[in-house]
Amino acid sequence: MKKKTCEWLSPDPLIQDYHDNEWGVPLHDDRKLFEFLLLESFQAGLSWDMILRKRENFRKAFDGFDPKRVARYDGKKVKELLSDAGIIRNRLKILAAINNAKSFLQVQKEFGSFDKYIWQFTGGKPIRNKWKSLKELPAKTKESDKMSEDLKKRGFKFVGSTVCYAHMQATGMVNDHVVSCFRHKEIKGL
Repeated sequence: MKKKTCEWLSPDPLIQDYHDNEWGVPLHDDRKLFEFLLLESFQAGLSWDMILRKRENFRKAFDGFDPKRVARYDGKKVKELLSDAGIIRNRLKILAAINNAKSFLQVQKEFGSFDKYIWQFTGGKPIRNKWKSLKELPAKTKESDKMSEDLKKRGFKFVGSTVCYAHMQATGMVNDHVVSCFRHKEIKGL
C-alpha cells in the first residue's frame, strides 16, 4: 500500500525525494542553511520545482554554496554567472546572493553561527503544525515576518516574509507536512 503524502507532492522523483528526505527536517548546518537561503532567494516569483531541477547547477556555479567564496565574487564572476544557462540569470538575484553571503558571514561573526541566529525566531525548536490540508498552510507567519524584518535590517536582500517562511519549511523550523502525510510523524520524532 502506498504511503500517504502531502497534497502538493508531484510524481516527479526529484520532488518526491526532496519531500521524503529533506523538506521539514530540522537543519543546523550553516553551509546547508546558506544553500537554502540562496536557493530560496532565487526562487522568489518562480517555482520551487524549477529551483530543485537547477540545484546542482547552482551548487557548481556558487562554489558548493560556500559563503566565504561567494562573498568575494567580483564583476568578472557576476558576468560569468549571468551567462550560465544552468541557473536563474537574474542580475539582482545574483548581486543579492553575493550581498547575502557577506551579511551571512557578519551574522556568523556576531552570533557564533548562523544556525544560532536563525533558530531564535522559533525559540530554538521546530514549530509543529497540525495542518489537515494544503489549504491551511500559510504563506507567511508572525515568525517569518520578524525573521524577514531582522534579516533586512542586517542587509539581506530578497528575504521577504514569504521567502523566510519557505526557508523555515525547508529547514525544519516548522513541520508543515499535513498530519495524514507519513513524514509528519517521522519528522515529529526527530
